[in-house]
Amino acid sequence: MPPTLLDDPSAAPTPGASPAHAPAAPRRLTEAERAARVRFRRALTLMVMTLVLPGSAQLVAGDRRVGIAALRTWFGLLVGAALLLLVGLVDRRLAFDLLSDTGALGTLRWLLVLVAVGWAALFVDAWRIGQPLTLRREQRLAVVGVNGVLCFTVAGALLFGAHLVTVQRDLVGALFASGEASGATDGRYNVLLLGGDAGAGRWGLRPDSITVASIDAETGRTVLIGLPRNLEDFPFREGSVMAEQFPDGFDCDGCYLNGVSTWAQDNPELFQGDGDPGVKATVQAVEGITDLTINYWAMVNLEGFKALVDAVGGVELTVRDRIPVGGLGSDVTGYIEPGTRVLDGFETLWFARAREGSDDYSRMARQKCVMNALVQQVSPQDALTNFQGIAEAGASMVDTNLPASAVGTFVDLALKARSQPISTVSLVPPLINTADPDMDVVHDAVATAIAKAEGEGDEGGAGERKARRAPATQTGGSLGSRDAGYAANEASDLGSAC
Repeated sequence: MPPTLLDDPSAAPTPGASPAHAPAAPRRLTEAERAARVRFRRALTLMVMTLVLPGSAQLVAGDRRVGIAALRTWFGLLVGAALLLLVGLVDRRLAFDLLSDTGALGTLRWLLVLVAVGWAALFVDAWRIGQPLTLRREQRLAVVGVNGVLCFTVAGALLFGAHLVTVQRDLVGALFASGEASGATDGRYNVLLLGGDAGAGRWGLRPDSITVASIDAETGRTVLIGLPRNLEDFPFREGSVMAEQFPDGFDCDGCYLNGVSTWAQDNPELFQGDGDPGVKATVQAVEGITDLTINYWAMVNLEGFKALVDAVGGVELTVRDRIPVGGLGSDVTGYIEPGTRVLDGFETLWFARAREGSDDYSRMARQKCVMNALVQQVSPQDALTNFQGIAEAGASMVDTNLPASAVGTFVDLALKARSQPISTVSLVPPLINTADPDMDVVHDAVATAIAKAEGEGDEGGAGERKARRAPATQTGGSLGSRDAGYAANEASDLGSAC
């Protein structure tokens, strides 16, 4: 008879082995436990369905009318968002116009709030449909926790979005004027940029920086025209209030360009109905000097500018010589050392305005380098990431007559300008004598710079030639010197001069 498994000594039980050491058979779940596990999974599934497709839980297990209404609303919102995205891709300017429309922003804010409340209600209802009282205690706690996390995460994100929309709406309302946008003049928008310290009643009082940004209305190609604050004996725009007062030009004793604002504020009766006679008079002066029509103006508060730079994480600048910080003489508290580095708001502000050991024309060159860095380095991604900080800085940084209806146009042009070089021309020595400027030379210099930017004439530019022959001694962020001309004050590509 052949041996069997029972005859195999290796298969025999080990002497002294106890049955207790044998592997225990898994305990079978009771019918009630299996039912509880099914209900637990069903409750979790209903909440996930609500997250992915709001209303689907009600459609399959609750009130179908609620589910159908929620799903229709959800698909309507998706279609609306897709259409807005398509519009943004096809017509970027229209998308920016919508983002600067206070009425549209107000509607979007309340829509986000309503969606947040409605979605939260659907999560709570999905929890109810899951019959939490039929679950075991630990399962019930888990369902409550998951539902709470999903509910507060989704609703919180939507409510935060509504808050950001409110910030944007308040910013547009506080910063920009009402009224209709003006059209371009000869294919260009000319925007007067004024910079100075601001305080109670000090908007427009002796601007520290005066620049015209002449922007091509189609391409965004920009020319920065710098006007020195110590310019004397210049004409005002023909037919203007200031031209009537100074028919032979601003030739009074000690009268400089940055003093026009103060003179106008001391004589407000000449500007009846104008809320800011200082800026109005300065615009008339700049138009007379440059022979350009100014479409809009913006007064930049330097303290607000510092906050803006901090909000975007600083700007990278090349410091060519030590820049004193703190003022003149004994007021100097430190230095920005030479090198290429990222400067914070405080350092960038002093880089742009320091006068100790340099001259006004060096400072004008450095200010243009800062403008170029902001245009080229602050991306839309930076703006979105730091949106609230930028909005808070912007509200205290700028006073402008730019209407909200024109914001979309200028944002679109700013994005176009990022991919192109910025040109500059400054009405400073050695181009002109600021104490006795030749207006024909001034007008010709401005017209030539704009023509080169539009592709007419030699694109090689005087700025690049000056940069190549610049002496070793430089001041601040631009190649060159006062006598040879700081390259950033006259360049076809401002980036290369900085």
